[in-house]
Amino acid sequence: MNHRLQLSGLNRAQLVNETIDLMYIIIGIAIYSLGFTIFILPHHIVIGGMAGFSTLIYYASSQTIPVAVTMYGTNILLLICGYKFLGKGFVLRTIFGATVLSLIIGCMEGYFTSHPPLVTDRTMSVAMGSILLGIGIGVYYSHHGTTGGTDIVAAVMSKISNVSMGRVMMIVDISIVACSFFLPFDGDMEARIQSRTQSIIYGWLAIFIYSYIADKFVYEGRQTVQFLIISDAWNKIAYRITHETGRGVTTWNGQGYWTEQERKMMMVWCRKGDTHAIYRIVKDEDQTAYITTSYVKSVYGNGFDALKLKKRKRIQTPPSKE
Repeated sequence: MNHRLQLSGLNRAQLVNETIDLMYIIIGIAIYSLGFTIFILPHHIVIGGMAGFSTLIYYASSQTIPVAVTMYGTNILLLICGYKFLGKGFVLRTIFGATVLSLIIGCMEGYFTSHPPLVTDRTMSVAMGSILLGIGIGVYYSHHGTTGGTDIVAAVMSKISNVSMGRVMMIVDISIVACSFFLPFDGDMEARIQSRTQSIIYGWLAIFIYSYIADKFVYEGRQTVQFLIISDAWNKIAYRITHETGRGVTTWNGQGYWTEQERKMMMVWCRKGDTHAIYRIVKDEDQTAYITTSYVKSVYGNGFDALKLKKRKRIQTPPSKE
């Protein structure tokens, strides 16, 4: 009976967490869609990712093929082509994210492309749109969401080669923006170079801004903090940290050089969001405790990040000749 209750509790907690993730994924995609449709698309700026590729098709077809249609259709084709290299979970998350993204953009793009830009200053509009794109990507990525596009290409390439996903995405995004040079243009080559160069610079600038913000957003929440705590109340502190925050505590004996007094030292690794709770626990139990904190670049293992390494190919040595 107790075992069934525990399983039921775990299933309920897992369902709640998945529901929360789903809500944040939708919110993140909505923020991304607003930034792209309101601030980027009306200024004829091509950015990276599937949104940028779909913008190329939209303007190359004289605005007859909607961005949302190209975005959704291309995502589905990419998923079909790369299905055997991608996991089931990635495919399902991508279908959900791509569907929500295409629906939201499809509902808004007709109005904002047929009316003057909401922000007439091109620089301000691109900057604002890029910030919203970065926030949106950061929100849905930090909750295990994806909208496909270059994510699919990068995931497949990382499976069949040693090139990292980040590098593939950057190469593809920069190439998509550069292709905007060949969009239809009324004017001679000199005018095309002058106009398109500005658009390409805006596109590359947008990539830098939203990539930087998204990285900050994603990794800020995953930042690991290391606590070193010295206290006579170490037993109570360790018990409360373990049971109230779920973080493990490592203890060892230390000795003061001058006093030659032995004291327990504790080490705790936690996410940045847990730091306030640990500070509160230590100060509740011992006002005179010594506490040091430092940021740790990465922690791999149970409760933190999984260490992912590609298997190295074994070099077969030829049999020795005697």
